[in-house]
Amino acid sequence: QEQLVESGGGLVQAGGSLRLSCAASGRTFSSYAMGWFRQAPGKEREFVAAISRSGASIYYADSVKGRFTISRDNAKNTVYLQMNSLKPVDTAVYYCAADTLHYGITMSQSHYDYWGQGTQVTVSS
Repeated sequence: QEQLVESGGGLVQAGGSLRLSCAASGRTFSSYAMGWFRQAPGKEREFVAAISRSGASIYYADSVKGRFTISRDNAKNTVYLQMNSLKPVDTAVYYCAADTLHYGITMSQSHYDYWGQGTQVTVSS
């Protein structure tokens, strides 16, 4: 069983930065890939970024490439999402997720079997 808890969301002006954290409770955190997703009001949840078990492989959505950075610290059971140059369109609830069942990393939400409760990010113009 894995529990994920996000933190670090908040209100920021356009052009600003936030760093989200996702703390995992399991003892095998380093054994699975992690992802970040977001859901804006009235829209479907979408992929943001994913990182492999070791951190060697990373995927980004085109909309955040060059602005967001995903990383992980396996010693702390934590995955991060550094968000720079934020835009109002980045406003959403951000979720971290764990894929404990598959090898490799994916952008597909259906591969992720554990989810956090989400943290709100609001970017004002």
